[in-house]
Amino acid sequence: MVAEFLTIRNLTSTPIELKVVERFSPQKRGDFTNFAKNFTRLVTNVTRSDNPVDALATDAKPFSYQEFNVRVEPFSTAKTDIRVFVKSRRERLRLTIEAEGERHQVQTPVPTSESATMRALGDNPRFKFTGIYITPESHLAVYSSANLQAWMRELRNDTLLSALSIPGTHNSPTCYTAAPSVRCQAVSPREQLENGIRFFDIRVQPESPDDPAKDGLILVHSVFPISLTGNKYFRDLMREVNEFLDRNPSETLIISLKREGAGKATDEQLSRILRDHYARPDSRWYTEPKIPTLGEARGKVVLIRRFNIEERLRHEHDGRGWGLDAADWADNTPNATCLNGPICIQDFYGVMETQNINKKIQYVREHLGRSGCATYPFGPLQNADQCRQHPFYINFLSASNFWRVGTWPERIAAKLNPATVEYLCRKHCEKDGDWSTGIVVTDWVGLDGDWDLVRCIVGMNSKLMMREQKLCLEKQEN
Repeated sequence: MVAEFLTIRNLTSTPIELKVVERFSPQKRGDFTNFAKNFTRLVTNVTRSDNPVDALATDAKPFSYQEFNVRVEPFSTAKTDIRVFVKSRRERLRLTIEAEGERHQVQTPVPTSESATMRALGDNPRFKFTGIYITPESHLAVYSSANLQAWMRELRNDTLLSALSIPGTHNSPTCYTAAPSVRCQAVSPREQLENGIRFFDIRVQPESPDDPAKDGLILVHSVFPISLTGNKYFRDLMREVNEFLDRNPSETLIISLKREGAGKATDEQLSRILRDHYARPDSRWYTEPKIPTLGEARGKVVLIRRFNIEERLRHEHDGRGWGLDAADWADNTPNATCLNGPICIQDFYGVMETQNINKKIQYVREHLGRSGCATYPFGPLQNADQCRQHPFYINFLSASNFWRVGTWPERIAAKLNPATVEYLCRKHCEKDGDWSTGIVVTDWVGLDGDWDLVRCIVGMNSKLMMREQKLCLEKQEN
């Protein structure tokens, strides 16, 4: 059932106006080849449409053209009396949105073959917008489009990293040929970085833990290697990370590292290997046990450690320790705070039956609510108490049960990802606060080029940026 009237939500810092609605007759179905090509995306992204959708032809003629003046203020919603169809439920709409005299267009439903970036009608546009359309609700959310490769470039240096809306991936390097219960990602870490992912969840097992000269950390998922074609290594992953940060020095990457696998290594041995071979003092790793500002973290890798450390590392940084401490990460929890580190997590993964997926969706939404109502200061935090008051909210969309096909990672993501897109577009956030999503950790993003979820998360930083701009103006006036 599709909602009868159009709703528009403006999630940008600029007032927008709906100016024109054009209606197009349903297009003929494509051939079977095109249908098959789009089928995977169809079943995994219900935010698009009930059937595969092609872009409107450049010479397509609308059967109806109407002008309007529907104004939507920043971070507000307008429910209109504009019908989404008048002849057929499969009609297409093309909407023209204006911001400060500049016009942009988006068609609904958004084509499955293109990104959701709206088309500017003039040359050298000042604004870039993303339009995401929730078909069942006839709901268009408009975001400020970010350059996903370097989206942090637009943010001030004194912004706390924990204040940001950050897209991440669970078991980030598990994009290789592997058992369906092991593989969690559709695309490589390199492609994830290029498309805005700024949090990696990594699981490793030391290969030669008793040999101080060896740096081998095997990438694993629980007790399994991440590839059926041979071991994959942390050193190669870090080579890609370093190359990306060299090309994009405005960015940072948060890495959550955990020891898993079938070996006999200890946490302390992992900490030695990481410190001596990767996160040396002269490296680009940020290992202070405090939340950095973006200025402190640009071009660096921020360590969240889900492992204990050897004694010498407890004396690092004037005795405060080494890395953000998440060693006491609560298992299978809908809401918990790490005792020693400024981290609040939702990591309920025990979806033993498919009917429990709705419970997981609810936990994800509740954690988004917690992060969304928080307000963060600007500038560095002075002590551990301040860090605990302004923690990282880490929200895992991932869940699985290896023994049931319906709860393998890809199947869970096919429901969790679009449900999260729908929530962010329609309901997050309706309270005071910075509207941050926190760190949202996903499976199977980027499948068939679909980065809507990442665009939604990154787009939520507009609320924080608007508060930054307001504070700057106030300082100038004073």
